[in-house]
Amino acid sequence: MPLEDAAPVEKTAPTSRDRQARLATFAVFFVQGLTFATLLTQVAALQKKHGLSDGELTILLLVVPLIAGAGSALAGAAASRWGSRLILRLVQPLACAAVVLAGLAPNVPMLVAANVLFGLGLGGVDAGMNMQGVAVEREYGRAVLTGFHALWSVAAVVGSLWASAAATLGLGLPVTFAVALVPAAAVAVFASLWLYRPEEEHRAATVRAEAAGAGRPAGVAWRPIIPLCLAMAFLYVGDSSVSNFGTVFMDKVLHASATVIPLALGAYQLTTFLVRVGGDLAVRRWGPAAIVRAGGAVATLGFVAVVAAPTVPLAIAGFALTGIGLSVVAPQSFSAAGRLDPAGTGVAIARVNMFNYVGFIVGAALVGGLADASGFRVAFAAPLVLAAAIILLARGFQPRTADPATATTVVTP
Repeated sequence: MPLEDAAPVEKTAPTSRDRQARLATFAVFFVQGLTFATLLTQVAALQKKHGLSDGELTILLLVVPLIAGAGSALAGAAASRWGSRLILRLVQPLACAAVVLAGLAPNVPMLVAANVLFGLGLGGVDAGMNMQGVAVEREYGRAVLTGFHALWSVAAVVGSLWASAAATLGLGLPVTFAVALVPAAAVAVFASLWLYRPEEEHRAATVRAEAAGAGRPAGVAWRPIIPLCLAMAFLYVGDSSVSNFGTVFMDKVLHASATVIPLALGAYQLTTFLVRVGGDLAVRRWGPAAIVRAGGAVATLGFVAVVAAPTVPLAIAGFALTGIGLSVVAPQSFSAAGRLDPAGTGVAIARVNMFNYVGFIVGAALVGGLADASGFRVAFAAPLVLAAAIILLARGFQPRTADPATATTVVTP
């Protein structure tokens, strides 16, 4: 049943402090998207500068998600004690600095060190910013988390456009990185002043636990989080498949022109952004489980279109559908994890975030390996199957009891 059909629990309207924290969280998401895109758009330039083979580059790129998983786990442990505000204040400028250091690196060992630093920052910020986003959502009493992820997508586009402009101007890597990320680091530090403090971040969660008569639980159980972790991993298998191999598919399978090849990834990114803009409204109307279920179905249809595409336009349409479907899974995974952590420790969010990197690594290895063995049409059948599995996992996103912190009571179908 739609969320509006359920009897709401009374919830105080957001205060000016809540709006301040929401703006700060928007800023944190924007800086993270800009940081990520600024580095990844220059991978080819870094490869050329250091004379890396394709195999060496692959290993270097895999260092980031491996280290990011550790960074996410550390952030979860630290946030349960000191809150996510302190983590973001320390780690997000560090991530910006790591990218600048990557541009300055005079040799491969220094580049690896910068990548390790970036991986730790990436994992810590990914976890921390979603902890703040979930806290904002609790205080607002309605779905708002997808909007933060939409701004991340905007920032990633801005980072890509800046990379293009910097190349046109003939700027070197150190200057390209510094111009974007020195101001970004300053924004991150300033925004951290407005983020929820630990007592504010945990306040709504404490009210929620007390209303349920449970007090503050000692820990967060793994079992109800597993569907969210799997959905997150399957999402990022699909995402990494499109990001890493979408243009290769267009080139080697459909023999598209150099002008058309980038449109596959562009269509995926565009629809991801557009759906995230209106995603919160859809979640409020139909509920997270229904939205994730529909997203899994649309993503599956998109991968079917890609695998079967006889022409370039159909393949591009398939990539666009895939973006529509996968775009809703990550924000709803974090939101659901927040509901499964009554004490608001951030542990559940950090655990789910770790599977972001698991999916990225598995996706790159699985699709790349299948492509070498059987071709890219067969390779893209792997994320197709996993996208379909998200449909079955969607039930784990459904709130099952009254939630005083989010002002919503949902009846499980």
